[in-house]
Amino acid sequence: MASLRRSDLADAPAAELMGADEVRRAFTRMAHEIVERNAGAERVVLVGIRTRGVPLAHRVHDLVKQFEDIEVPVGELDITLYRDDIESGNPRPPAPSSIPVDLHDKTVILTDDVLFTGRTVRAAMDAIIDYGRPRSIQLLVLVDRGHRELPIRADYVGKNIPTSRAELVEVQLTETDGADRVLLRKKADSPEEDDR
Repeated sequence: MASLRRSDLADAPAAELMGADEVRRAFTRMAHEIVERNAGAERVVLVGIRTRGVPLAHRVHDLVKQFEDIEVPVGELDITLYRDDIESGNPRPPAPSSIPVDLHDKTVILTDDVLFTGRTVRAAMDAIIDYGRPRSIQLLVLVDRGHRELPIRADYVGKNIPTSRAELVEVQLTETDGADRVLLRKKADSPEEDDR
């Protein structure tokens, strides 16, 4: 699968699927769900998958701290060397990962912006295991767009957005793009998909 560059999206018309208020509400709900499901957050470690998963992990951290008064550790994970498509295309150079605590017997919550085929999450789970053996691994995504190629599902989802493979989901974040929103664009070079 070829990698997508932000410049590839510049000319494609976009439909806004989530605005800033919807993104904020989704994160607030997911942070509450984390605390409920884990009976608190004392054994939780948030790990953002580079690049857009990292600011999402920090947002969840801030929300959990706000209503639980707990400092949840936040890590950053680069999965470049764990990808199964590294030989196809021009992979970006690996960035350092940072896991601030021992993961043994912790609940690791991987965070990412979009769940698509599941291959990024599979690579992230392989990378996490190299850091230790957590009690469990959970997944938080802002958008689940479907089209899974692996048996992976998110535990916390901001919004399920059915898409075709001829469409692209673009998550923009205040930290990286100056605004929070989720856009849906049609790939410029893709024919319409048959719905059969």
